[in-house]
Amino acid sequence: MSVGIGIYPGTFDPITNGHLDIVTRSLRLVDHLIVGVAVSAGKSPMFSVDERVAMAHREVMALNLPPGKTAEVRPFGNLLMNFALDCDAKFIIRGLRAVSDFEYEFQMCGMNVRLNSDIETVFLMASERNQFISSRFVKEVGRLGGNVGEFVPPEVQKDLSKRFQEEAEQCGKS
Repeated sequence: MSVGIGIYPGTFDPITNGHLDIVTRSLRLVDHLIVGVAVSAGKSPMFSVDERVAMAHREVMALNLPPGKTAEVRPFGNLLMNFALDCDAKFIIRGLRAVSDFEYEFQMCGMNVRLNSDIETVFLMASERNQFISSRFVKEVGRLGGNVGEFVPPEVQKDLSKRFQEEAEQCGKS
């Protein structure tokens, strides 16, 4: 049974083990998954969109994808529903960690349905192990010298360490 293309959109600043869990589980539901990396300039991301796409691509391609399933990573800076149409996607996949996520996602889903009722939103609950992981917390912990190795892949941890070092050097110059 072919179920088509799904999009898992997000800022992925940086991509975490929680995100990768949702990617893996999404591929049980769709034939092809597009990890859509949002430009999200309003969120003032730590990494540029190109850096986030490169990180996500590296980590998604390192996953052991199920046979016959494919994934790719693409940036987008337009309306999610327009991006979905451009990609011929039939599904938007969103991860939920807590009740606070649900309220926001519920509102976004309602808006998306009004924009295009042909594209379904599918919610996946974060696995118990990943319920508390967020990119924001990972950055906070890492910036304050905490070990984030349990929350992100090793290469992402290196990317974060390098960025924190750059930030520290910039602060020293000010």
